[in-house]
Amino acid sequence: MIENMYSEFDPDITITAANRKSFHERELDWKKLAEIKEIQSFAKAVEEIVVLRHEKKWVNATLIGVEPVFLKNIQIDKHLLAGEPAFQTPEANYGIIGIELLQKLDATIQSLDEPENVVIYAPKKNIRIRLGKSPFYAEHVFLSATMNYNREVNEDKFLWPLDATRNLLQEPDLLTHVYVNVAQGISNQQAKEKIQQTLGNNFAVKTNYEKNELIFQTSKSERMVVVVIMIFIFILASFNLVASLTMLYIEKKDNINTLRSMGLSEKGIFRIFFFEGLLISGIGIVAGLVIGYLICGLQLLFGWVVIPGPNIPFPMKIAFSDFLLVVCSVSALSVLFSWFPTKILLKQKTN
Repeated sequence: MIENMYSEFDPDITITAANRKSFHERELDWKKLAEIKEIQSFAKAVEEIVVLRHEKKWVNATLIGVEPVFLKNIQIDKHLLAGEPAFQTPEANYGIIGIELLQKLDATIQSLDEPENVVIYAPKKNIRIRLGKSPFYAEHVFLSATMNYNREVNEDKFLWPLDATRNLLQEPDLLTHVYVNVAQGISNQQAKEKIQQTLGNNFAVKTNYEKNELIFQTSKSERMVVVVIMIFIFILASFNLVASLTMLYIEKKDNINTLRSMGLSEKGIFRIFFFEGLLISGIGIVAGLVIGYLICGLQLLFGWVVIPGPNIPFPMKIAFSDFLLVVCSVSALSVLFSWFPTKILLKQKTN
């Protein structure tokens, strides 16, 4: 789920300047880059923080100026909610906007014959602000479609042609990123090492996992947190077992004395209550597993629970290792919480 949500929009590999925000296109040896067999395609890009205005609504956004091949690499057709994936036509340049960003602007996607338009304000660089002089470059932009990837993209990203973005910023040679699509059968790490060797230390090369490293690490650590919470819940639930055994002992005290008078040893009485505790917890383990796996199976078949935003079914995976983890951990707790209370209750009676 994490990979689908955060990696479909991100390219396999991203190239940026090592110590700067931007660089000039002529700084890269494009011929050598094209000769790398691990690269299937690459797209030049310029990213800039801008302000979008629609009527009286003003919203901050990230403008991404890209080449048309980038839209193909991110499979834009699968993620369009409205409109057409028009980008560059002989008549005009069109922008593709995140769905939540569109809602913030109170704008709508209309036909290409009468397209909705917004105004982009991009900051001017290295200028002296004087009275009456605007600190922004401004341009009207037509909207062709709205996209839906993940929350970060939906509420912040605005795609526009690279040439139009450069013209807006008045930087005809400017680049901030190069997005690389790795060839089939080649690992991203392998391609990264080859690209880094070709470009040298002046450029930083990151895979999509490294770019979203915090997200992937968090998703992996969440599994351990869930296991810890699960065991803690088992411990709390085990006190019900202790209470049940205690009440059973009190209720059957006369019967216990009768069994003692008939010659049943303390060890035999211990076994009765110990196995009673195991029976109670065993029924709970079996019932819990059946209900739990039934719910997982129904979700896998029908996808009733949906994640808001990306609108994808909540992912579930049934693994035998998880089954063993649950059975072993709950069984161990059941044995402990059956053995100790029974031992303590019989010891108190003996004393």
